[in-house]
Amino acid sequence: MAEYLASIFGTEKDKVNCSFYFKIGACRHGDRCSRLHNKPTFSQTILMPNLYRNPQNSAQTADGSHLSNISDVEMQEHYDNFFEEVFTELEEKYGEIEEMNVCDNLGDHLVGNVYVKFRYEEDAEKAVKDLNNRWFNGQPIHAELSPVTDFREACCRQYEMGECTRGGFCNFMHLKPISRELRRELYGRRRRRRRSRSRERSRSPPTRGSRRSRSHERGGGSRRSRSRERGGRGKAGGGGGGGGAGSRSRSRSRSRERSGRF
Repeated sequence: MAEYLASIFGTEKDKVNCSFYFKIGACRHGDRCSRLHNKPTFSQTILMPNLYRNPQNSAQTADGSHLSNISDVEMQEHYDNFFEEVFTELEEKYGEIEEMNVCDNLGDHLVGNVYVKFRYEEDAEKAVKDLNNRWFNGQPIHAELSPVTDFREACCRQYEMGECTRGGFCNFMHLKPISRELRRELYGRRRRRRRSRSRERSRSPPTRGSRRSRSHERGGGSRRSRSRERGGRGKAGGGGGGGGAGSRSRSRSRSRERSGRF
């Protein structure tokens, strides 16, 4: 019996725990849901509900048509500025981010939800404690740990193929994409930092203990293992980054300093 309950945990067959909360960290029924919302005590992912305000959503009808005069180019630039500001602020203050996703749904439980998956659970916990005392764009931030760790299970597959018939009121995530240039800039920056840290470790002067061990190795004749260790330390890291991204990020950081939204 215990094995069966474990196998259906968080699925639609589970009559006790809410499958939607388990998959997407949100439920359209909220506290009125007949099933349990088991909030995690530790997680890599945090949720900031309703943080992103899409200018087009305020003038959008139920069938998804837009009534505003905002062009798609202006909308993408507005969203990229928001994404970069939040991503950079959180990573600089709390720790490395593996991925960040923003919902483009219209339902109250998903609209503007921002999910941030940190590399370490400790960083996510620190971010939740601090963010609940902060404001963004004139509104208080509410942050909580989220059970979502695999966004492939949380996303609407029909939306990704352009075939979702439920529109913005779908109960699965419709993730709003950022521009390719910004993606290379943000996530390529992380790879460059890892590569620079590995280089710094390989170039750092030996400690007293390492000198002692090396002198011992000279006596024992194990230079081959030392050379292997040096070679292994120099191979970590990756590449990334697009041309012209540095000046764009600097101008955006200056504009953020002037606006002071965060």
